[in-house]
Amino acid sequence: MRKHTCFIFAGLAIAAVLDLSGCRSGGQGSDAKAAETPSATVAAVAKGSIVHDLNLAGQFQPFQVIDVHAKVSGYIRRINVDIGDRVKQGQTLAILEVPELDAQLRGTVAELARSKDEITRARHEVTRAESEHASLHSDYTRLKQAAASQPGLIAQQELDDAQAKDLSSEARVDAAKAALSAATQQSEGAKADNERVGDLANYTRVTAPLDGVITWRYADTGALIQAGTSSETQSLPIVKLSQSDLLRLRLPVPEDAVEFIHEGAIVNVNVDAVHRAFKGKVVRFTRNLNLATRTMETEIDVPNKDLSLTPGMYANTTIELERHDGVLTIPVQALIRNGNQISVLVVDANHHVEPRNVTIGLQGTNLVEVKSGLEQGDLVITGGQSNYQPGEAVNAKVQQTPDIDTSEEQSGGTK
Repeated sequence: MRKHTCFIFAGLAIAAVLDLSGCRSGGQGSDAKAAETPSATVAAVAKGSIVHDLNLAGQFQPFQVIDVHAKVSGYIRRINVDIGDRVKQGQTLAILEVPELDAQLRGTVAELARSKDEITRARHEVTRAESEHASLHSDYTRLKQAAASQPGLIAQQELDDAQAKDLSSEARVDAAKAALSAATQQSEGAKADNERVGDLANYTRVTAPLDGVITWRYADTGALIQAGTSSETQSLPIVKLSQSDLLRLRLPVPEDAVEFIHEGAIVNVNVDAVHRAFKGKVVRFTRNLNLATRTMETEIDVPNKDLSLTPGMYANTTIELERHDGVLTIPVQALIRNGNQISVLVVDANHHVEPRNVTIGLQGTNLVEVKSGLEQGDLVITGGQSNYQPGEAVNAKVQQTPDIDTSEEQSGGTK
């Protein structure tokens, strides 16, 4: 009996061991199956912004630069400015000495006075001729009336003489009036000549045509300056004047970015030399490519009232060429390119891999715009796409992606 009991306990122990072994075998099979399912790093299709910027090196130029010439030839009697001086429009820069012009001006003044005297004399002559004509015309009229009232009382010869004198005096009146008109015209000519010479005399004071800074001085006191009005002589300027309170920032935009340039485009400007940063706007561009550099000159007007910026300085600029807001975006790494065909691998709701063709738009550094083929919230595999097969089950591990991405294109920048 004791022996039988031992056999029963032994059988129960073996059964328990077999049952426990069976349980362990089933758990290891489940773990092995889970280990066989590959993992995939995915990103969710989300709405975001992509910006395409262009970095350019620009150079400041004066808004206007002119060489100031003298209108008349003469010696510099005094020069009032030197390089670096700020001047206002109309300010006297230099005074010329032209003795022969002074003599010519005195001659025109005398001629103008003589012509006025001639007008006075001609007016008196007209008055005298009109008075004489009035007297002779009255005499002829009385004789004519008497001859008509009493025929034979006045001899015909006497009547003819009176008529001739009347007509002659009338002609003298017309001649006097013509002389007065000629004197008046001559006086107008003398006046115009006087004004012309007077203007030339005023040009002996060389004035600034605009507000600016004297950037160079070509002549000193006593120098002979030729008039800057003749193309046959090489005239020497007196000074170079630069309008520097308003500058042009010129940017050479490359050919592939020309289509995005428009008036009013915002430009971020950084001037390292003076540690200054500000925003500007495109105000003009040439609409023409330089054949040598394949660039288009583009300008920004920069106020410079304090002259803190100097013409010739360089600036680093950033122009926003394109900006797409609120578009569907995915990481650039998710794209699979095969010739002209672009596709991605999507992990569906059942955790299976599904290939999809997509159409893309603006591409940034890390993100790319998706125009078609995906919906918001879809999960796309972002790496190692060659390791996955369509229909394959995967464990998706979602990675975070930024909401905005900026692509910066360098073109002659110094950053």
